Amino acid sequence: MPNSPTLAQLNSPAAQGKGHSRTILQIVPDLQTGGAERTTVDMAEAIIAKGWRALVVSQGGRMVPELEALGAQHITLPAKSKKPWVILQNAKRLREICKRESVDLIHARSRAPAWSARITANKLGLPFVTTYHGIYKQTNALKAWYNSVMTRADCVIANSLYTESLILQRDHSATGKTQVVYRGTDVDAFARQNVSKERAARLRERWGLDENARVILTIARITGWKGHKCIIEAAKELFAKGAPKELTFVFAGDAQGRDAYLEELEALIKAEGLSENIKLVGHCADVPAALCLAELSVVASIEPEAFGRAAVEAQAAGVPVIVSDIGAVPETVLVPPQVTEGARTGWHFPVGDSSNLAACISTALAMMPKERQALAERAYQHVRSSFTKSQMCAQTLAIYEKLLNQTT
Repeated sequence: MPNSPTLAQLNSPAAQGKGHSRTILQIVPDLQTGGAERTTVDMAEAIIAKGWRALVVSQGGRMVPELEALGAQHITLPAKSKKPWVILQNAKRLREICKRESVDLIHARSRAPAWSARITANKLGLPFVTTYHGIYKQTNALKAWYNSVMTRADCVIANSLYTESLILQRDHSATGKTQVVYRGTDVDAFARQNVSKERAARLRERWGLDENARVILTIARITGWKGHKCIIEAAKELFAKGAPKELTFVFAGDAQGRDAYLEELEALIKAEGLSENIKLVGHCADVPAALCLAELSVVASIEPEAFGRAAVEAQAAGVPVIVSDIGAVPETVLVPPQVTEGARTGWHFPVGDSSNLAACISTALAMMPKERQALAERAYQHVRSSFTKSQMCAQTLAIYEKLLNQTT
């Protein structure tokens, strides 16, 4: 977002003196794991740093203790439910919460909670913000109506140019209300020098990795559209062509109840004779340490990504990254012809093309140390220039400020 204030400027004494303390309520389905959840926590931290109050309403999850440790208040509601009567009950509870806590603005980060939030904001005359964190499928009129709540806001935040274009393509009424705010990453947290050897060693032991393992890492939920089967096929081809036995593919991510799909992946890995070469390690709470173990990162999504956080985090950690050429990926990983070969920060491969993926992996693994270091430095500078947490928070706070000033 051009000419937006920095987080430091928004939190300066001069800026703080322009108005009184505000209370911002964010609502998200749950706080288990994912981009929307991480952004919610990051924004709560920024809201508190500004001297405002941060409330988060969700169904709960493993990130609640982290949120509360920042000084934010968590309120539990069944915000993940899509049942109409639950959404209406949540709206009633939200109105009570907003009145009791003197909420000044509501920010919804998913569709079901957005319906409750919109009803509440309309009843109380509060500014209402939504963020598109995902690509919501829209296969029929009913689905389109359900999705439309995300554009029935005073400001609609899109987490990429790709997402913004999709919003405007689907709903022309959003024209003039959308604003791109890229998902921000704490770049310094992923720098290798800031991750202790002990952290990486603990994770290596937990995952049962040999000291000589050359790790190709995929951090993604265990769900069909994340492309795990494509990676398995690429691994099969690589080993058939004589790839070193030290090569180890690690799938780090939660199944989140998709046990049937997890079992399907396990059966496929076994059937292809890759049980020694592919590890399913479950949820990873220490992503920076995981990337320290990785020689390469792969994002193989077979459906469009709204942003591509895993690719950004890999680049921040100096890990070469290969991504499927779909969705917002071209905005996060630079490749020719959009840039020169000398400005490349990773590789794209055609979505679902396991042979092309295998070729990209071979190319990346064959890089000379100086070549790898140069690519890693370019990638680091790319994410630092466009995808930092401080940029995201400053831009979002500026949106809050603008809407709040319009209502005073």
